[in-house]
Amino acid sequence: MAKSIRILLAIAAWYDYEIWQMDVKMAFLNGFIEEEIFMDLPEGFTTVGEEQKNDYNPCVYKKISGSSVAYLVLYVDDILLIRNDVKMLGDIKAWLSTQFSMKDMGEASYILGSKIYRDRSRRMLGLTQSSYIEKVLKRFRMEHSK
Repeated sequence: MAKSIRILLAIAAWYDYEIWQMDVKMAFLNGFIEEEIFMDLPEGFTTVGEEQKNDYNPCVYKKISGSSVAYLVLYVDDILLIRNDVKMLGDIKAWLSTQFSMKDMGEASYILGSKIYRDRSRRMLGLTQSSYIEKVLKRFRMEHSK
């Protein structure tokens, strides 16, 4: 997971900021192409085995308005909104929904395959990849291993 996401989650836990998630609907991924397309990528454009790899940190945007602070973290089609002002959080979500086809996922519970556990009274936040581990064990038929 990108360092910037972990740092912003730590800031949200410490300052008790709201963490909400939105998903950008990417309709073009589900579309069908009627025509045949022939394409050659330029040499060196991809490395075999790393065609889907993204080594870059997500885009992080910050907005300060008076005492209100907002962070928008964009990673491919996942958006985290971290904010200390619930009303302004709603305004940002509403604006994003007018600009893009979005799905409001509510309070963030998963990010990039990691489950978010939060204890707001103790200002603690944890991440676990247990569901990913279970998926890998199942894939290799080892789900009953000790």
